[in-house]
Amino acid sequence: MKNDIHPEYKPVVFYDTSSEFKFMTKSTMTSKDTIEWEDGNTYPLIKVEVSSASHPFYTGKKLFVDTAGRVEKFNKRYKAKK
Repeated sequence: MKNDIHPEYKPVVFYDTSSEFKFMTKSTMTSKDTIEWEDGNTYPLIKVEVSSASHPFYTGKKLFVDTAGRVEKFNKRYKAKK
């Protein structure tokens, strides 16, 4: 492997904004946001909208995530044709 071409692989905390679930894992992602974890250390915080704690496949509940207004755009576009 070549030196100094690979991203840094370090611990980060992922935060599911819809279920307020947090978990720590290693990743190459970075963020300016940080959080103090249970062990007292500070780690980068990556915010996600869906994780295994909120995904309908794992929870068995229906979840509606529409942050970009895609459903409204679709309805607006095709409602006029009816």
